[in-house]
Amino acid sequence: MPQVSVQQLFDDTHDKVGLTWIAGEGGGGKPLTSETVQKPSLALIGHLNFVHPNRVQVLGCAEMDYLRKLDPAGLNQAISNLFSTELAAVIVANGEEVPPLLVELSNLTQTPLFASPQPSPQLMSVLSHYLTQSLAEFTTLHGVFMDVMGMGVLLTGDSAIGKSELALELVTRGHRLVADDIVELYQITPDTLEGRCPQLLQDFLEVRGLGVLNIRELFGETAVKSQKYLRLIVQLEKMSRLDAGEIDRLEMSAAAQDVLGVSIPTVRIPVAAGRNLAVLVEVAVRNHILYLRGVSSSDQFIQRHARHMNETSGAQ
Repeated sequence: MPQVSVQQLFDDTHDKVGLTWIAGEGGGGKPLTSETVQKPSLALIGHLNFVHPNRVQVLGCAEMDYLRKLDPAGLNQAISNLFSTELAAVIVANGEEVPPLLVELSNLTQTPLFASPQPSPQLMSVLSHYLTQSLAEFTTLHGVFMDVMGMGVLLTGDSAIGKSELALELVTRGHRLVADDIVELYQITPDTLEGRCPQLLQDFLEVRGLGVLNIRELFGETAVKSQKYLRLIVQLEKMSRLDAGEIDRLEMSAAAQDVLGVSIPTVRIPVAAGRNLAVLVEVAVRNHILYLRGVSSSDQFIQRHARHMNETSGAQ
């Protein structure tokens, strides 16, 4: 199961939300195994079943107002309640003053304590989004991932079939490269996969005969994209390996591939000398967009053919 440490959370988000590490520096290695960022209002008054381990607890205006109204004994009990469960981290939001007792227990339990000037709702939104992205289930696939007409398209096929050359031609036609060779796919919602490029390979495309190309340097910032939702798989297959009966001449895409439990529509395009694969991929994307809008070219043709047959039969 994917994990993120508190130290990594801090490193990746402290500039965005203005995090300051106040206490509990020894707990940076604590794992975050849930994307939940919560406010522990009920936990402060003893409802400890609302505090779950390995999660981030945010203290906003309401929580800090409550703590300020308590006498010393009540304050000690409330903060002790908060730290009675194995927390990942505590964040004091809204630029609120951090109580000394909170700092003391944070150091005692080695629980990272942060402060942020951001309002708690905004802070929780940013952190929740970060954790959802970072803790998503993921897999890797071999292929070239492209942004074609605003749609994430994964080009797959045997080695040396021409995926990289096709990707290069698509880039020259104004489309964008996301990843070459290895694509990391993260399940960010039950039915949505986000494709990303491993950091080591970002911006690069390997083309036989030309070597490794830096697409960003060659074609500019708009020629690359860091991530994209996967919506369509285009599988390139050698024409010689396809039997005539395997090619559906009416339906361009009738298959799907299961990736992390998500069904991704799949188009098989035969590769042969003289075929303009870039145009075919663009048309496959356009056709899929139409299909998503409820328009099927093959259904329209079949209906027209059926009407023609009925009219011909009636005339006889």
